[in-house]
Amino acid sequence: MANQAIKGMKKNEKFLGEPCSVGKAMGIIKGRWSFPIIRVLLMNGTLRFKELERSVANINTRMLVKELKEMEAEGLVFRKAYATVPPTVEYSLTEKGQALKPVIKEIEKWAEKFL
Repeated sequence: MANQAIKGMKKNEKFLGEPCSVGKAMGIIKGRWSFPIIRVLLMNGTLRFKELERSVANINTRMLVKELKEMEAEGLVFRKAYATVPPTVEYSLTEKGQALKPVIKEIEKWAEKFL
């Protein structure tokens, strides 16, 4: 019976046969670019697409679009489109995205110490 409940879970959500909160969180913040995008938005606030693209080192347009769509679907990023020509789109972090600030800070501390 327990295997049936676990069967529908993603691979990274399992830990020794039990649901794992870390795995679930990593299922939401899954892309390689998620943390750099969140960090840039935490540091700069609301940014237009091109500003965001310039601020995230080494990301290409296609990957940024993909990551932003996934992050918006997970409720981490808010997208606001303006009816202008050409279209203007701004991105900002939701409350859920803002709540990752201490996580980002701890990762930065870890990186400074060990990398």
